[in-house]
Amino acid sequence: MLGWRGVALGDHEREWGMPSPPAPSPAPSPGLSRQHAAGAASARGMLLTLLGEFVLPGDGTAWTSAVITAFARLGSEEKATRQALMRTAAAGWLEAERVGRKTRWHLTGAATVMLTDGAERIYSFTGPARSWDGRWLLVAVRVPDGDRRTRHILRSRLNWAGFGSLGPGLWISTHPEREAEVTRVLDEAGVADEAHLFVGARPGLADVRVMVSQAWDLAAVEEQYGQFLAEFGGQGHEDVLARQIELVHAWRRFPAIDPALPRELLPDRWSGLTAARLFGDLHQRWSAEAQVEWKRLSDAG
Repeated sequence: MLGWRGVALGDHEREWGMPSPPAPSPAPSPGLSRQHAAGAASARGMLLTLLGEFVLPGDGTAWTSAVITAFARLGSEEKATRQALMRTAAAGWLEAERVGRKTRWHLTGAATVMLTDGAERIYSFTGPARSWDGRWLLVAVRVPDGDRRTRHILRSRLNWAGFGSLGPGLWISTHPEREAEVTRVLDEAGVADEAHLFVGARPGLADVRVMVSQAWDLAAVEEQYGQFLAEFGGQGHEDVLARQIELVHAWRRFPAIDPALPRELLPDRWSGLTAARLFGDLHQRWSAEAQVEWKRLSDAG
């Protein structure tokens, strides 16, 4: 089982919304941009997918040679794969161990937390909320002018938590049960003293769907679901290990861009539930064979 939530600042782990690991130096903390979450398949992003899907549920280690072989099947050149390993280590997620002339990579404690904590949301993410009591969670927060770093952290972390923005400093969600998560985000961003949280119903003034369309770009999310269904709707595969990595990597973006709104707030055409069923079916179908193949590469060292 894998899991991700994301981190604080960077371009390759943001989809997972996790706190950054303690750093021994002032190097930037890892983090995935929303643009990457919406589709870019960099070598480093794919590496995090592989670590979560195969390394975490194993012994927490991976040989360089196994990663290079797996990534070659994904079309990644050896140089790019090695750079991804080094950059991921520099970000605090991996530690290297020399064994003769070979290198074995170990997940750090921070990486284990990162890859584990998001598992529930990634694998339980099924698109539209199945029930909703009509209550909203609203966040009003003031960020000092020019503090782009804090704005970026809040935007990325609140996006992951399913929030949409109605304007500067004003965020809404249909998930009041995530109040504790939001409080943690605000505290870690250093703006808890400037924030206010409200839970309540919305009286029927303007059309609620107009508000929803302002807060979230649902048409863009639907387009992403359409691409996922087109990519993975076929039944055949030649390389189950590579295909499993591609499947999980493609799916992991959706908790970052789909707010999991209740069905009554969604457009008439919405493919999220169909896509979630496809992901669950394919992941279950391919998982055992993919794990066996990864073990074979790992044993080869």
